[in-house]
Amino acid sequence: MLHLIKYNLLVKLRNFNTTFWPLVFPLILGTFFFFAFGNLNDADFETVQVAMVQETSPNPLFSFYIEQVKKSNSDLLNIQEMDESAALAALKSKKISGIYYNEMTPSLTVNAHGIPESILQSVLESYNNSLHTIQNILKEHPSGILNGLSQMADTRDLVQELSLGGKTIDGNSQFFYALIAMACLYGCFIGFSAAITLQANLTALAARRCVTPTHKLKLILSEQITSFLLGYTDVIILLIYLRIILKLDFQGQIGKMLIISLFGSLIGVSVGLFVGSLGKLSEGIKVAVILAISMVCSFLAGLMNSNMKDLVEKHAPIINRINPAALISDAFYCINVYNDTARYYRNLVTLAVMSAAFVMASFLLIRRNRYDSI
Repeated sequence: MLHLIKYNLLVKLRNFNTTFWPLVFPLILGTFFFFAFGNLNDADFETVQVAMVQETSPNPLFSFYIEQVKKSNSDLLNIQEMDESAALAALKSKKISGIYYNEMTPSLTVNAHGIPESILQSVLESYNNSLHTIQNILKEHPSGILNGLSQMADTRDLVQELSLGGKTIDGNSQFFYALIAMACLYGCFIGFSAAITLQANLTALAARRCVTPTHKLKLILSEQITSFLLGYTDVIILLIYLRIILKLDFQGQIGKMLIISLFGSLIGVSVGLFVGSLGKLSEGIKVAVILAISMVCSFLAGLMNSNMKDLVEKHAPIINRINPAALISDAFYCINVYNDTARYYRNLVTLAVMSAAFVMASFLLIRRNRYDSI
Protein backbone atom coordinates (compact mmCIF):
# COMPACT_ATOMS: atom_id res chain seq x y z
CA MET A 1 0.00 0.00 0.00
CA LEU A 2 2.80 2.44 0.87
CA HIS A 3 4.48 2.10 -2.52
CA LEU A 4 1.13 2.71 -4.23
CA ILE A 5 0.62 5.90 -2.21
CA LYS A 6 4.10 7.19 -3.09
CA TYR A 7 3.55 6.43 -6.77
CA ASN A 8 0.11 8.08 -6.80
CA LEU A 9 1.51 11.15 -5.05
CA LEU A 10 4.20 11.62 -7.69
CA VAL A 11 1.65 11.26 -10.49
CA LYS A 12 -0.76 13.78 -8.95
CA LEU A 13 1.90 16.38 -8.24
CA ARG A 14 2.64 16.44 -11.97
CA ASN A 15 -1.00 17.22 -12.75
CA PHE A 16 -1.24 21.01 -12.66
CA ASN A 17 -5.05 21.31 -12.75
CA THR A 18 -5.75 18.98 -9.84
CA THR A 19 -3.14 20.47 -7.52
CA PHE A 20 -3.06 24.16 -8.43
CA TRP A 21 -6.70 25.28 -8.47
CA PRO A 22 -7.93 23.43 -5.35
CA LEU A 23 -5.17 25.30 -3.49
CA VAL A 24 -5.01 28.70 -5.18
CA PHE A 25 -8.69 29.51 -5.77
CA PRO A 26 -9.66 29.38 -2.04
CA LEU A 27 -6.62 31.56 -1.23
CA ILE A 28 -7.67 34.13 -3.82
CA LEU A 29 -11.28 34.08 -2.64
CA GLY A 30 -10.17 34.40 0.99
CA THR A 31 -8.12 37.47 0.07
CA PHE A 32 -11.14 39.03 -1.66
CA PHE A 33 -13.26 38.34 1.43
CA PHE A 34 -10.62 39.93 3.65
CA PHE A 35 -10.50 43.16 1.68
CA ALA A 36 -14.29 43.20 1.29
CA PHE A 37 -15.28 42.82 4.94
CA GLY A 38 -12.46 41.21 6.90
CA ASN A 39 -12.04 44.35 9.03
CA LEU A 40 -15.63 45.53 8.76
CA ASN A 41 -16.19 45.49 12.50
CA ASP A 42 -13.25 47.85 13.07
CA ALA A 43 -14.57 50.46 10.65
CA ASP A 44 -15.69 53.84 11.96
CA PHE A 45 -19.26 54.22 10.67
CA GLU A 46 -21.13 57.51 10.62
CA THR A 47 -24.52 57.87 12.29
CA VAL A 48 -27.26 56.71 9.93
CA GLN A 49 -29.77 59.41 9.03
CA VAL A 50 -33.33 58.07 8.81
CA ALA A 51 -36.81 59.57 8.65
CA MET A 52 -39.79 58.32 10.65
CA VAL A 53 -43.21 58.71 9.02
CA GLN A 54 -46.07 58.29 11.52
CA GLU A 55 -49.04 56.66 9.84
CA THR A 56 -52.66 57.16 10.92
CA SER A 57 -52.42 54.09 13.20
CA PRO A 58 -48.83 54.07 14.51
CA ASN A 59 -47.40 50.99 16.21
CA PRO A 60 -46.49 51.83 19.83
CA LEU A 61 -44.30 48.73 20.10
CA PHE A 62 -42.16 49.83 17.18
CA SER A 63 -41.83 53.34 18.66
CA PHE A 64 -40.76 51.83 21.97
CA TYR A 65 -38.25 49.55 20.26
CA ILE A 66 -36.68 52.41 18.29
CA GLU A 67 -36.33 54.41 21.52
CA GLN A 68 -34.52 51.47 23.13
CA VAL A 69 -32.17 51.23 20.14
CA LYS A 70 -31.34 54.95 20.46
CA LYS A 71 -30.73 54.61 24.21
CA SER A 72 -28.45 51.59 23.80
CA ASN A 73 -26.39 53.22 21.02
CA SER A 74 -27.01 56.92 20.55
CA ASP A 75 -24.54 57.11 17.66
CA LEU A 76 -26.23 54.43 15.56
CA LEU A 77 -29.35 56.24 14.28
CA ASN A 78 -30.45 59.85 13.94
CA ILE A 79 -34.21 59.67 13.54
CA GLN A 80 -36.17 62.66 12.22
CA GLU A 81 -39.97 62.70 12.19
CA MET A 82 -41.31 63.92 8.83
CA ASP A 83 -44.42 63.66 6.72
CA GLU A 84 -44.20 61.31 3.75
CA SER A 85 -43.60 63.95 1.07
CA ALA A 86 -40.76 65.60 3.00
CA ALA A 87 -39.23 62.20 3.76
CA LEU A 88 -39.31 61.14 0.11
CA ALA A 89 -37.71 64.42 -0.92
CA ALA A 90 -34.95 63.99 1.67
CA LEU A 91 -34.39 60.41 0.53
CA LYS A 92 -34.14 61.48 -3.10
CA SER A 93 -31.59 64.18 -2.24
CA LYS A 94 -29.65 61.63 -0.14
CA LYS A 95 -30.02 63.63 3.07
CA ILE A 96 -31.31 60.46 4.69
CA SER A 97 -30.57 56.79 4.01
CA GLY A 98 -34.06 55.44 4.53
CA ILE A 99 -37.63 55.95 5.72
CA TYR A 100 -39.32 53.99 8.49
CA TYR A 101 -43.11 53.88 8.15
CA ASN A 102 -44.52 53.46 11.66
CA GLU A 103 -47.67 51.42 11.14
CA MET A 104 -49.04 48.20 12.57
CA THR A 105 -46.59 46.34 10.31
CA PRO A 106 -43.58 48.69 10.14
CA SER A 107 -41.79 48.96 6.81
CA LEU A 108 -38.61 50.48 5.41
CA THR A 109 -37.97 52.33 2.15
CA VAL A 110 -34.47 52.88 0.74
CA ASN A 111 -33.15 53.88 -2.66
CA ALA A 112 -29.64 52.43 -2.46
CA HIS A 113 -27.72 49.40 -1.22
CA GLY A 114 -24.89 50.01 1.21
CA ILE A 115 -23.83 49.83 4.84
CA PRO A 116 -26.35 52.47 6.14
CA GLU A 117 -29.22 50.74 4.37
CA SER A 118 -28.10 47.36 5.73
CA ILE A 119 -28.04 48.78 9.27
CA LEU A 120 -31.60 50.10 8.89
CA GLN A 121 -32.76 46.74 7.55
CA SER A 122 -31.04 44.93 10.43
CA VAL A 123 -32.83 47.14 12.97
CA LEU A 124 -36.19 46.36 11.38
CA GLU A 125 -35.43 42.63 11.24
CA SER A 126 -34.36 42.75 14.89
CA TYR A 127 -37.72 44.30 15.79
CA ASN A 128 -39.60 41.59 13.88
CA ASN A 129 -37.57 38.88 15.62
CA SER A 130 -38.25 40.43 19.01
CA LEU A 131 -41.98 40.62 18.24
CA HIS A 132 -41.95 36.97 17.22
CA THR A 133 -40.20 36.10 20.50
CA ILE A 134 -42.81 37.98 22.52
CA GLN A 135 -45.62 36.17 20.70
CA ASN A 136 -43.98 32.82 21.45
CA ILE A 137 -43.61 33.73 25.14
CA LEU A 138 -47.29 34.70 25.35
CA LYS A 139 -48.23 31.44 23.67
CA GLU A 140 -45.94 29.02 25.49
CA HIS A 141 -45.05 30.70 28.84
CA PRO A 142 -47.31 33.71 29.48
CA SER A 143 -46.23 33.86 33.12
CA GLY A 144 -42.69 34.73 32.05
CA ILE A 145 -43.60 37.69 29.85
CA LEU A 146 -42.38 40.35 32.32
CA ASN A 147 -39.03 38.66 32.80
CA GLY A 148 -38.66 38.18 29.06
CA LEU A 149 -39.46 41.82 28.30
CA SER A 150 -37.01 43.09 30.90
CA GLN A 151 -34.21 40.98 29.39
CA MET A 152 -35.05 42.05 25.85
CA ALA A 153 -35.11 45.73 26.88
CA ASP A 154 -31.57 45.51 28.29
CA THR A 155 -29.94 45.64 24.85
CA ARG A 156 -26.61 46.83 26.24
CA ASP A 157 -25.74 43.29 27.31
CA LEU A 158 -26.51 41.82 23.92
CA VAL A 159 -23.42 43.15 22.11
CA GLN A 160 -19.87 42.53 23.25
CA GLU A 161 -16.51 42.84 21.53
CA LEU A 162 -14.77 39.49 21.82
CA SER A 163 -12.19 37.58 19.82
CA LEU A 164 -13.18 34.50 17.88
CA GLY A 165 -11.60 32.38 20.59
CA GLY A 166 -13.75 34.29 23.08
CA LYS A 167 -16.99 32.98 21.60
CA THR A 168 -17.85 35.85 19.27
CA ILE A 169 -21.01 35.75 17.18
CA ASP A 170 -19.61 37.95 14.42
CA GLY A 171 -21.65 37.23 11.31
CA ASN A 172 -18.68 37.80 9.01
CA SER A 173 -16.92 34.71 10.34
CA GLN A 174 -19.59 32.64 8.59
CA PHE A 175 -18.09 33.59 5.23
CA PHE A 176 -14.66 32.31 6.22
CA TYR A 177 -16.05 29.10 7.75
CA ALA A 178 -17.93 28.47 4.50
CA LEU A 179 -14.74 29.29 2.58
CA ILE A 180 -12.84 26.58 4.48
CA ALA A 181 -15.72 24.19 3.80
CA MET A 182 -15.51 25.01 0.10
CA ALA A 183 -11.74 24.37 0.15
CA CYS A 184 -12.43 20.96 1.70
CA LEU A 185 -15.00 20.14 -0.97
CA TYR A 186 -12.59 21.21 -3.69
CA GLY A 187 -10.75 18.01 -2.86
CA CYS A 188 -13.43 16.44 -5.07
CA PHE A 189 -11.41 17.56 -8.10
CA ILE A 190 -8.42 15.62 -6.80
CA GLY A 191 -10.62 12.61 -6.05
CA PHE A 192 -12.15 12.87 -9.50
CA SER A 193 -8.73 12.70 -11.16
CA ALA A 194 -7.99 9.64 -9.03
CA ALA A 195 -11.14 7.89 -10.25
CA ILE A 196 -10.15 8.58 -13.86
CA THR A 197 -6.91 6.64 -13.33
CA LEU A 198 -8.93 3.57 -12.28
CA GLN A 199 -11.06 3.20 -15.42
CA ALA A 200 -9.30 1.43 -18.25
CA ASN A 201 -11.45 2.93 -21.00
CA LEU A 202 -10.39 6.49 -20.13
CA THR A 203 -6.58 6.58 -19.94
CA ALA A 204 -3.62 4.40 -20.89
CA LEU A 205 -2.39 4.56 -17.30
CA ALA A 206 -5.72 3.23 -16.06
CA ALA A 207 -5.59 0.42 -18.62
CA ARG A 208 -2.21 -0.72 -17.29
CA ARG A 209 -3.39 -0.53 -13.69
CA CYS A 210 -6.52 -2.56 -14.37
CA VAL A 211 -4.55 -5.58 -15.61
CA THR A 212 -2.47 -5.73 -12.42
CA PRO A 213 -3.38 -8.35 -9.81
CA THR A 214 -3.85 -5.62 -7.15
CA HIS A 215 -7.33 -5.72 -5.62
CA LYS A 216 -9.64 -2.93 -6.78
CA LEU A 217 -10.48 -1.90 -3.24
CA LYS A 218 -6.79 -1.54 -2.46
CA LEU A 219 -6.33 0.62 -5.54
CA ILE A 220 -9.27 2.81 -4.55
CA LEU A 221 -8.07 3.20 -0.95
CA SER A 222 -4.56 4.10 -2.07
CA GLU A 223 -5.97 6.72 -4.43
CA GLN A 224 -8.23 8.10 -1.72
CA ILE A 225 -5.39 8.33 0.80
CA THR A 226 -3.14 10.10 -1.69
CA SER A 227 -5.88 12.47 -2.78
CA PHE A 228 -6.77 13.13 0.84
CA LEU A 229 -3.18 14.00 1.73
CA LEU A 230 -3.06 16.54 -1.08
CA GLY A 231 -6.48 18.00 -0.29
CA TYR A 232 -5.77 18.15 3.44
CA THR A 233 -2.47 19.92 2.79
CA ASP A 234 -4.32 22.52 0.70
CA VAL A 235 -6.77 23.19 3.54
CA ILE A 236 -3.99 23.46 6.13
CA ILE A 237 -2.23 26.02 3.93
CA LEU A 238 -5.50 27.98 3.72
CA LEU A 239 -5.89 27.95 7.52
CA ILE A 240 -2.31 29.15 7.97
CA TYR A 241 -2.90 31.89 5.40
CA LEU A 242 -6.07 33.10 7.15
CA ARG A 243 -4.56 33.02 10.64
CA ILE A 244 -0.99 34.20 10.07
CA ILE A 245 -0.87 36.12 6.79
CA LEU A 246 -4.27 37.84 6.85
CA LYS A 247 -4.27 37.81 10.68
CA LEU A 248 -7.97 37.07 10.93
CA ASP A 249 -9.42 36.42 14.35
CA PHE A 250 -9.23 32.66 13.91
CA GLN A 251 -7.57 31.95 17.24
CA GLY A 252 -9.93 29.13 18.12
CA GLN A 253 -8.96 25.59 19.07
CA ILE A 254 -6.48 24.82 16.31
CA GLY A 255 -6.39 21.10 17.11
CA LYS A 256 -10.12 20.69 16.62
CA MET A 257 -10.03 22.95 13.59
CA LEU A 258 -7.51 20.61 12.00
CA ILE A 259 -9.70 17.61 12.85
CA ILE A 260 -12.71 19.27 11.19
CA SER A 261 -10.58 20.02 8.12
CA LEU A 262 -9.43 16.39 8.09
CA PHE A 263 -12.98 15.03 7.90
CA GLY A 264 -13.91 17.78 5.47
CA SER A 265 -11.07 16.81 3.15
CA LEU A 266 -12.16 13.16 3.37
CA ILE A 267 -15.69 13.93 2.25
CA GLY A 268 -14.45 16.15 -0.58
CA VAL A 269 -12.17 13.46 -1.98
CA SER A 270 -14.82 10.77 -1.52
CA VAL A 271 -17.42 12.76 -3.48
CA GLY A 272 -14.91 13.21 -6.30
CA LEU A 273 -14.15 9.50 -6.37
CA PHE A 274 -17.83 8.64 -6.50
CA VAL A 275 -18.71 11.06 -9.31
CA GLY A 276 -15.61 10.02 -11.25
CA SER A 277 -16.73 6.38 -10.96
CA LEU A 278 -20.04 7.01 -12.74
CA GLY A 279 -18.91 5.34 -15.94
CA LYS A 280 -21.81 6.25 -18.25
CA LEU A 281 -21.23 10.00 -17.97
CA SER A 282 -18.69 11.88 -20.05
CA GLU A 283 -15.72 13.51 -18.35
CA GLY A 284 -17.07 16.99 -19.08
CA ILE A 285 -20.41 16.21 -17.45
CA LYS A 286 -18.66 14.73 -14.41
CA VAL A 287 -16.59 17.89 -13.96
CA ALA A 288 -19.78 19.97 -14.20
CA VAL A 289 -21.44 17.74 -11.60
CA ILE A 290 -18.65 18.02 -9.01
CA LEU A 291 -18.38 21.77 -9.62
CA ALA A 292 -22.13 22.14 -9.11
CA ILE A 293 -22.04 20.00 -5.95
CA SER A 294 -19.18 21.95 -4.38
CA MET A 295 -20.58 25.40 -5.21
CA VAL A 296 -24.23 24.66 -4.37
CA CYS A 297 -23.26 23.08 -1.04
CA SER A 298 -21.00 26.06 -0.25
CA PHE A 299 -23.74 28.52 -1.21
CA LEU A 300 -26.26 26.81 1.08
CA ALA A 301 -23.64 26.88 3.87
CA GLY A 302 -23.38 30.68 3.64
CA LEU A 303 -20.47 31.33 1.29
CA MET A 304 -22.30 34.03 -0.71
CA ASN A 305 -24.95 35.02 1.85
CA SER A 306 -24.37 34.74 5.59
CA ASN A 307 -28.12 34.29 6.22
CA MET A 308 -28.52 31.40 3.79
CA LYS A 309 -27.61 28.67 6.25
CA ASP A 310 -30.14 30.03 8.77
CA LEU A 311 -32.83 30.20 6.10
CA VAL A 312 -32.19 26.58 5.17
CA GLU A 313 -32.27 25.61 8.85
CA LYS A 314 -35.64 27.32 9.23
CA HIS A 315 -37.36 25.96 6.12
CA ALA A 316 -35.51 22.71 5.25
CA PRO A 317 -33.25 21.65 8.16
CA ILE A 318 -32.67 18.20 6.68
CA ILE A 319 -30.48 19.84 4.01
CA ASN A 320 -28.11 21.15 6.68
CA ARG A 321 -27.86 17.63 8.12
CA ILE A 322 -26.63 16.14 4.83
CA ASN A 323 -24.86 19.13 3.25
CA PRO A 324 -21.12 18.50 3.77
CA ALA A 325 -20.26 22.22 3.61
CA ALA A 326 -22.91 23.05 6.22
CA LEU A 327 -21.64 20.26 8.48
CA ILE A 328 -18.06 21.55 8.22
CA SER A 329 -19.10 25.15 8.82
CA ASP A 330 -21.34 24.16 11.73
CA ALA A 331 -18.52 22.16 13.31
CA PHE A 332 -16.36 25.31 13.31
CA TYR A 333 -19.18 27.18 15.00
CA CYS A 334 -19.50 24.42 17.59
CA ILE A 335 -15.92 24.88 18.81
CA ASN A 336 -15.58 28.66 18.37
CA VAL A 337 -19.07 29.95 19.16
CA TYR A 338 -21.58 27.43 20.50
CA ASN A 339 -19.25 25.29 22.63
CA ASP A 340 -21.54 22.37 21.79
CA THR A 341 -19.46 19.19 21.99
CA ALA A 342 -22.31 16.80 21.17
CA ARG A 343 -23.20 18.71 18.01
CA TYR A 344 -19.53 18.90 17.05
CA TYR A 345 -19.09 15.12 17.23
CA ARG A 346 -22.40 14.54 15.46
CA ASN A 347 -21.17 16.59 12.51
CA LEU A 348 -17.87 14.71 12.38
CA VAL A 349 -19.57 11.31 12.56
CA THR A 350 -21.96 12.30 9.77
CA LEU A 351 -19.02 13.36 7.58
CA ALA A 352 -17.19 10.10 8.31
CA VAL A 353 -20.23 7.96 7.50
CA MET A 354 -20.87 9.85 4.27
CA SER A 355 -17.21 9.47 3.26
CA ALA A 356 -17.28 5.73 3.87
CA ALA A 357 -20.53 5.40 1.91
CA PHE A 358 -19.12 7.25 -1.10
CA VAL A 359 -15.91 5.16 -1.07
CA MET A 360 -17.84 1.88 -0.94
CA ALA A 361 -20.15 3.06 -3.71
CA SER A 362 -17.09 3.97 -5.81
CA PHE A 363 -15.63 0.52 -5.23
CA LEU A 364 -18.86 -1.19 -6.27
CA LEU A 365 -19.16 0.94 -9.42
CA ILE A 366 -15.56 0.40 -10.52
CA ARG A 367 -15.57 -3.31 -9.65
CA ARG A 368 -18.55 -3.90 -11.95
CA ASN A 369 -16.75 -2.43 -14.96
CA ARG A 370 -15.76 -5.01 -17.57
CA TYR A 371 -13.91 -4.30 -20.81
CA ASP A 372 -13.93 -6.30 -24.04
CA SER A 373 -10.28 -5.38 -24.60
CA ILE A 374 -7.63 -3.19 -23.01
